Amino acid sequence: MAHSKTRANDGKITYPPGVKEISDKISKEEMVRRLKDIFMFITRQLKGLEDTKSPQFNRYFYLLENIAWVKSYNICFELEDSNEIFTQLYRTLFSVINNGHNQKVHMHMVDLMSSIICEGDTVSQELLDTVLVNLVPAHKYLNKQAYDLAKALLKRTAQAIEPYITNFFNQVLMLGKTSISDLSEHVFDLILELYNIDSHLLLSVLPQLEFKLKSNDNEERLQVVKLLAKMFGAKDSELASQNKPLWQCYLGRFNDIHVPIRLECVKFASHCLMNHPDLAKDLTEYLKVRSHDPEEAIRHDVIVSIVTAAKKDLLLVNDHLLNFVRERTLDKRWRVRKEAMMGLAQIYKKYSLQSEAGKEAAKQISWIKDKLLHIYYQNSIDDRLLVERIFAQYMVPHNLETNERMKCLYYLYATLDSNAVKALNEMWKCQNLLRHQVKDLVDLIKQPKTDASSKAIFSKVMVITRNLPDPGKAQDFMKKFTQVLEDDEKIRSQLEMLVSPTCSCKQAEGCVREITKKLGNPKQPTNPFLEMIKFLLERIAPVHIDTESISALIKQVNKSIDGTADDEEEGVPTDQAIRAGLELLKVLSFTHPISFHSAETFESLLACLKMDDEKVAEAALQIFKNTGSKIEEDFPHIRSALLPVLHHKAKKGPPRQAKYAIHCIHAIFSSKETQFAQIFEPLHKSLDPSNFEHLITPLVTIGHIAMLAPDQFAAPLKSLVATFIVKDLLMNDRLPGKKTTKLWVPDEEVSPETLVKIQAIKMMVRWLLGMKNNHSKSGTSTLRLLTTILHSDGDLTEQGKISKPDMSRLRLAAGNAIVKLAQEPCYHEIITLEQYQLCALAINDECYQVRQIFAQKLHKGLSRLRLPLEYMAICALCAKDPVKERRAHARQCLVKNINVRREYLKQHAAVSEKLLSLLPEYVVPYTIHLLAHDPDYVKVQDIEQLKDIKECLWFILEILMAKNENNSHAFIRKMVENIKQTKDAQGPDDPKMNEKLYTVCDVAMNIIMSKSTTYSLESPKDPVLPARYFTQPDKNFSNTKNYLPPEMKSFFTPGKPKAANVLGAVNKPLSSAGKQSQSKSSRMETVSNASSSSNPSSPGRIKGRLDSTEMDHSENEEFTLTSPLPGKKTDKRDDSDISEMEKPRGRKKAAITDAEEKLSIDDLNKLGQEQKLRGSQRGRKRPAVVSDSDETQWQEEKRLKEDVIESEDEQNSPPKKGRRGRPPKANNGGTPKEEPVAKSSKRSKKKQPPAAAADEEEEEEERQTENIEQKPKGRQNRTPKRTQQRAEPSETSTVESAQSTPQKRRGRSSNTPPSQPKKVRAGRSKQAASKENESSEEMDVFQSSSPVSDDIPQEEVMEEEEVSTINVRRRASKRERR
Repeated sequence: MAHSKTRANDGKITYPPGVKEISDKISKEEMVRRLKDIFMFITRQLKGLEDTKSPQFNRYFYLLENIAWVKSYNICFELEDSNEIFTQLYRTLFSVINNGHNQKVHMHMVDLMSSIICEGDTVSQELLDTVLVNLVPAHKYLNKQAYDLAKALLKRTAQAIEPYITNFFNQVLMLGKTSISDLSEHVFDLILELYNIDSHLLLSVLPQLEFKLKSNDNEERLQVVKLLAKMFGAKDSELASQNKPLWQCYLGRFNDIHVPIRLECVKFASHCLMNHPDLAKDLTEYLKVRSHDPEEAIRHDVIVSIVTAAKKDLLLVNDHLLNFVRERTLDKRWRVRKEAMMGLAQIYKKYSLQSEAGKEAAKQISWIKDKLLHIYYQNSIDDRLLVERIFAQYMVPHNLETNERMKCLYYLYATLDSNAVKALNEMWKCQNLLRHQVKDLVDLIKQPKTDASSKAIFSKVMVITRNLPDPGKAQDFMKKFTQVLEDDEKIRSQLEMLVSPTCSCKQAEGCVREITKKLGNPKQPTNPFLEMIKFLLERIAPVHIDTESISALIKQVNKSIDGTADDEEEGVPTDQAIRAGLELLKVLSFTHPISFHSAETFESLLACLKMDDEKVAEAALQIFKNTGSKIEEDFPHIRSALLPVLHHKAKKGPPRQAKYAIHCIHAIFSSKETQFAQIFEPLHKSLDPSNFEHLITPLVTIGHIAMLAPDQFAAPLKSLVATFIVKDLLMNDRLPGKKTTKLWVPDEEVSPETLVKIQAIKMMVRWLLGMKNNHSKSGTSTLRLLTTILHSDGDLTEQGKISKPDMSRLRLAAGNAIVKLAQEPCYHEIITLEQYQLCALAINDECYQVRQIFAQKLHKGLSRLRLPLEYMAICALCAKDPVKERRAHARQCLVKNINVRREYLKQHAAVSEKLLSLLPEYVVPYTIHLLAHDPDYVKVQDIEQLKDIKECLWFILEILMAKNENNSHAFIRKMVENIKQTKDAQGPDDPKMNEKLYTVCDVAMNIIMSKSTTYSLESPKDPVLPARYFTQPDKNFSNTKNYLPPEMKSFFTPGKPKAANVLGAVNKPLSSAGKQSQSKSSRMETVSNASSSSNPSSPGRIKGRLDSTEMDHSENEEFTLTSPLPGKKTDKRDDSDISEMEKPRGRKKAAITDAEEKLSIDDLNKLGQEQKLRGSQRGRKRPAVVSDSDETQWQEEKRLKEDVIESEDEQNSPPKKGRRGRPPKANNGGTPKEEPVAKSSKRSKKKQPPAAAADEEEEEEERQTENIEQKPKGRQNRTPKRTQQRAEPSETSTVESAQSTPQKRRGRSSNTPPSQPKKVRAGRSKQAASKENESSEEMDVFQSSSPVSDDIPQEEVMEEEEVSTINVRRRASKRERR
């Protein structure tokens, strides 16, 4: 040592210079000071440990070793200022430790320091700070060795130092004494580090954190939440199980008022799920609430947390958590929707496509593919583009090798649900349409530049723009792109190649690459123009389908047929795979017909034609029809093999195959006349009216030949219709029908004779549609025949032989036939107003399925702009439908049709001459006229009848008035005023008829005045009224009289029309016209931010609406639920065939010839006269008898409604009616017995065979679980549902709840006495009755306990239900149980 003590030779101690000799004279203070100096001196010497390469390092190490071993510093405990010595020692050791030191140095340092803490009486705050400061993140990362040293020291001394640590945190956290230490601001960082070092150090501190979690200071709570997130989420943390109160308190912060705190909690969730799967159950409930958080960022991060965990391991997330992601795919914010969709896509690709976790995991997430495709039903173009991108990258990755890609597509298509299949078909259709638009644009650009071509180019650019996101910017970019195409021939040729029908998938990728490369120069950080063009190229590039792909797909189908495919391994039954494969090929034959042109493909399809499976052969026929235009020239061997097969199918095949066989011949062969003659002649000769089983296919075949080649067989067809169709089939009832009170039965129970009659009607219509003229008055005769069928309730001969379900089928066929004929201008002109009004009543038929299917036919004709505008007025009568789901669906269709017309007018500004037939507002005069002639409207001043009229008018006006575009409110008001200056053209001299018309006008005027603030402005143009309906206005006549009774005023309440929001589900229950009852989802919107588009539109929730909708492919625009209704889309099949089960349809019927007019029209006229004599009552002007008891019941019903529906606006709650419909003929004044629809909840749960009655081009119809049976009561027998519910004992109401509501007949009073309500069987307790209702309420989404509400979507079941008898009565039982 430099200043070691030395002993002189004389034995005396020699002291260094300046140091006093130790003797008795030295004071105690001096001794202490000297001791302190010695230890401070030793501490300074320890600094020499810093340089491990110094020659003196070993000496310093020995010093450290000795003082650690001897615990030399422990002497200082007795010194008053020992703290200074220890603090200096600790600081020195923490500063000199570095990575050059070995384990021994580290160990001796820990020994030295730990002895001071463990053996000392106290640990000062300053000394504690010296240790803890090394744990602060800033110091930790600067000197990792000092951190490790502090960590080892704390572990060694945990028990001794814990009280001092507790005291420090207590002072800072609880007492707020932040001045006691400089580390106060790092308190939360220290807690985390100490917990990671040894949780026992914080045993007394953690309860203080619980207190801090409830602090009023937002920032402080946030700090604690961040700290605890790390502590709970750490890999091996057991804090949640050790300290449950703190865990529960922390979970409560998920609902904190401060947004950053909720955000922090949500971010923590993914770590927690990944590191602690056992806590997933606790987190699920809180994440559920946060997935509906008002803050977009929080909803977004919920998705990120769940998806992150799921991508690590699917077992970490339960089905509930995945369902939250599923729900957010319908969020109102695009960022959240995008995250949810991409998250699901990544999970699907990892676990389903790549099977990373086995079959069980793939099965667990099998719903994802359907859900993602359902999103294509959304209106937003962003959603659709993302679905297309997801499909191309995650569901069927386009970079897979061709065979692998087609196998992937094949099995995907086979396992998709029906709505997802429709969405995928729609996606291909939209891409194909856009491809054609771009091809047209390129062709226009190549032409010489003229004014006309410039206008055409601009028009085409506008159309393309609507298929891209952000149409405003897209328009500018598309104009720029058009300029680039004009200037750059290379880019133009690449684009031309891309949109060519012969472009292969590899060529497409090359073209896209080249175009984006050229447009991307010079490179920019962000290039929105390039991004937009990429969107366009993505949509039009055929990256999945080319000739090679179709060939590979056909081979895959053949493998399934041969039994060599691994169908079972993929989880798909072979039959299902083959059918799906053919359906897939059928869809692709519409969008990529050129890709089918190969001998191999056609040979495989020919083999499919010969298979026993009807669906497979049918699909093969349709593919031939779509792709066979070149067969005759390019593939003669296919032609010669195909022809005899087509002949056989047309003559003896199933009806649908017969139809497609005829269309194949028409599309493929140049000698079609010869072929048709060879088929027509033998069929014509072999028709036998008594052999029903073998009549359907010939009738279908002849009908389609008549439509495609009307002139070739004009004479024989006219004779055939007059003698055989009308006289032998329709005017004859050969076999008596089964006696039943049911109004509808499944297809297989319909009598063969009725099926033949339905096909006969269709055949007549097809014949007329082929002729397209009324020169021979055949159209007039046919319309008379059809309206006679409607007049007679479907029993044309009125002999009473036909059963009720068969009559319903025939009424439906007649109604559909008139709608079909009305789509042809030459026949629309000859439909009289009386015939139109009678046809309209089909939408209020007593049979649910008739109303439903007729409404679908009506919607299809209107949405394709084929039906005249007056047929939209029929939708107003839907307000009288007693089933909420039907009203809601009718409203959806109405919104869609109005939007289609408005969109068409925007795109075709030049069609102003057709304004009268296109502008939706022009439906108002037709609606007013139709309602003025409504058979229920008998007493001009009757309040209840006027309330019905108001309800129907508001059903249409609410949607028309949702937006006041171009001052349309004033235009509608002007129209109504103008009508009051005219007379009813149907009876200009009939004062009562005109008074009804003016009264309905006044109802309309009052609605407009109560719901609009701009109605009094100047009308943008003078409306034109249809001359067929109204006389010319009399200039000398000023009709200012108010025709409404004074008490009617109170029913018009002011209020703004509700905007028509049709995203995908039925958002509005519509229990009455204009009713704006708040649904559960809309109530939640304000609280939880689950937007209207947040309603899940999974198949389960939207099934009712979907299956009941028969819509064009573009119907998906209406799906959000709504739902949503993911709407039904038809595949592009021909208009006119019959289903495989010979479903009755009202399509194309044939007209009656001159010969027939002599033979049978006389009979028809007689029939018509008799009908009118007997049934002026049934007709339209029969006074309705309202009994006194009825009035009382209305009063009672009003009172009950107020109990159940609080503060409901009068305008929105007109009285409910029974179902309207044509009254069936009474049997000798008696009432046929009614079979109960559901005797118990057990039976009500059983699904009956679906009753389908769709046309060929329709997809399957909406299914009705059970047959609706009604009592033929008159209006006087109708008891309001709520009155019955309260009036009867609970047992009776429980049974009644399962039975159908009595029907109100259209305009006809009943001659039958009221039937008594059925009594419940003896011995049945109230509890048992209640249990039935309870169990029926707990059924699956896809089922319902009642035929009336069978396919109401789940979300509607959750809403306020007040129409369906069943649901109302359920509530009653529940109240009684309580």
